[in-house]
Amino acid sequence: MNTTPENGTIRDDDGVRRVFYDGYWIKAYEAPQNSLVEKRRLIEALTRRLFNHVEHGINIPGKRLKEARAAFEEETDPERKRVKGAMLAGALFNRATDIFTKLVDLQQEGVDVTQDSALMRECGQCLQEALNLGKLVRHISGDEGIDELWGEPFRAFSIPIEAFYESRYIKIAQALRNIDRLTETMCAAFGPNPLFEGAAVEISRLGTAAKRKCETLRTDADIFNIWTDFAVAHEHLEAFMPKLAGAATPDLLQLAADGQQLLRQGGELISYVTRARVTMPKSTREYIERCERYAQLVTARFSSHATN
Repeated sequence: MNTTPENGTIRDDDGVRRVFYDGYWIKAYEAPQNSLVEKRRLIEALTRRLFNHVEHGINIPGKRLKEARAAFEEETDPERKRVKGAMLAGALFNRATDIFTKLVDLQQEGVDVTQDSALMRECGQCLQEALNLGKLVRHISGDEGIDELWGEPFRAFSIPIEAFYESRYIKIAQALRNIDRLTETMCAAFGPNPLFEGAAVEISRLGTAAKRKCETLRTDADIFNIWTDFAVAHEHLEAFMPKLAGAATPDLLQLAADGQQLLRQGGELISYVTRARVTMPKSTREYIERCERYAQLVTARFSSHATN
């Protein structure tokens, strides 16, 4: 008999309200009222968060939209056109936020603002065009795009806030699975390695703290402890040093240095996924491949010395 709860199931966990999605019980929050005022706050927050996680230089004010579009359309070099396309997307997001802010101001002054008004349509068109340009925008790490994060403001504009919160839980569940996958891969790569004895404990500690941070909003009263736990766990992993005894051979020194770099890269990737609360499949896949290759080198090195 299948006892797995259905997605959307709510339970109380020691006074904490949690909702089940795709294998995870995630901390749940009450959705704000579905009003233009609350949508504006949500879109503004999502836009700020978006610019915190993508490449620098693309947060172009909405009033410079025409300039950004002209620069993009006139560019012929593919690499430069990608960057200018990302800048255009940033200007479009900010223009949409500007319009939405004015619409809320008008509504608060007693003006009836309908979903099919010209300004609402223009706002939606700006967000849609920015979404279409999202494939040109890279994560701050430079490793890959981050389409899921880029689409959040448009989704918040297009659907009721309660539905947006539900979609958020699905993405958090996916991010939690991404963190678990990275944690398990790192423990498998470094756990048996005598050079990194004890690293698995730090990796697991970071994974646990990362998942708590991933599910927690910045407005949560517990954020001070949750963020601190995550930051300190990441710092501990960053500071972890290989255990080299005596006069190490050059190949062992190289193996230790490569492992230390790989360990830190894993911590960074977990941090990126945690803070963005979306999956990073390309970076994760490539990192797992590097871990597997490194584990093979470690096995070969210590196996050969054991038989000599």
